[in-house]
Amino acid sequence: MRDLSALKAKLDEHQAEVVHVGQFDTASIFRERRLRKDQFLEWAEDPRFSNTLAYWDSGDDLFAGTTYGTAPQAIDLSSLRPYPAEPGAVAIIAEMEGEAKELMPRQVLRRQLERAEAMGYLVKGAFEFEVILLDETDLSVRDSGFRHLKPFAPDNKCWSGTTAATHAALIADMEAEILGYGVNLFGLGVELGPGCLETTLGAEFGLKAADDAAFLRLAVRSFARRKGLTASFMPFLGAGYPGLGGHLSVSLHDKVSGENKFSAPDGTTSPLAQTFIAGMMEVVPECYALCTSSVNAYRRLAPGSWAPKAVTWQDYTFTTSVRSVPSAGEHARLEFRSPPADCNTYLTMALMLAAGLDGIERDLPHRPATQAGGPDDVPAGCARFPRDLYEAASRLEHSENGRRLFGDAFVDNFALACKAEDSALRKSVPDEERRRYLEA
Repeated sequence: MRDLSALKAKLDEHQAEVVHVGQFDTASIFRERRLRKDQFLEWAEDPRFSNTLAYWDSGDDLFAGTTYGTAPQAIDLSSLRPYPAEPGAVAIIAEMEGEAKELMPRQVLRRQLERAEAMGYLVKGAFEFEVILLDETDLSVRDSGFRHLKPFAPDNKCWSGTTAATHAALIADMEAEILGYGVNLFGLGVELGPGCLETTLGAEFGLKAADDAAFLRLAVRSFARRKGLTASFMPFLGAGYPGLGGHLSVSLHDKVSGENKFSAPDGTTSPLAQTFIAGMMEVVPECYALCTSSVNAYRRLAPGSWAPKAVTWQDYTFTTSVRSVPSAGEHARLEFRSPPADCNTYLTMALMLAAGLDGIERDLPHRPATQAGGPDDVPAGCARFPRDLYEAASRLEHSENGRRLFGDAFVDNFALACKAEDSALRKSVPDEERRRYLEA
């Protein structure tokens, strides 16, 4: 970031006195430095941050790398946004440069967006997350050993007007907090399960779609903490709770005219969208780890759950992996419903885009819409998603498509990250397992 005058002008425009500068790592954690304005501008003359971000997991344990130190950073001026948690503060993203650059999630997505633009497309995307609120603090969840957690709004039913009315003030305050981060929030309301809310984002072009989604989760978590609650995006909390999804809708637009290229005059799923789906059906099962990279997320794929088990598609259907929303106008889009709520937003969008663009580039033949369409159905000719994180990492590691689309350096590092995450929990024994086998 060499043009410090533009950076200073942007800070002045926001009347910023404090800057939270950082980036979301592979585990979707915003790793930041908090600096006062003058100190930030001084740091920005030669911005550097620890390269360990590319090599550690959600527990702050290193899984790879050999030399650890500070690496140069590239400050993305366009990413600057308000930071309502602190008066007079803003947040801005600085991306890793140097050897670790190709390993970082935002850079992986950036490459796919550049690929799309080279093909003549601008990419519009929007995430939707389910989140569970618990009547627990950061201390109480630890005092209980993360067991017997108290749900918030235990009487909630899906889309309940009573729950919405009872907790209207809390929901409105949460909405204001999310909007305060400059996030394009479309809707916030009640969903299925105790304490379950659904956050739906409005569509944005390019990196902002993934940035908004990442900052939304930060906003919800921190807001809940300040209210004495805990917000969980963990895909499956256990019996009595629903699986939590992180759905992503995408459309391709002509970079000159802005026309939605997924739209069709007859209001059906367009040929281009079907070619995009064909790419997803080939690539996603091999590279599924990019959108589902926690051990717990695979519990959401248990038989009988709402989560699809393979890349299937239909118009409008909620039980397929790809839900096509056809239109003769600007609202045509494809919704990827397989990712969990804890997905890395950059890698999830990169996966969907890389796979779909590959279908277009290779002009893959269209696959018929799934007729059965149930979440447990794996139609003939479709590959089932991996059953656990280790299998997903192994598939990615051995995927020629994955290496071609994402590069050897990223695939090797990310597969190792997933295997390390899997290994970290291999010896853990859940209560349900003791209950079933202790006296067998």
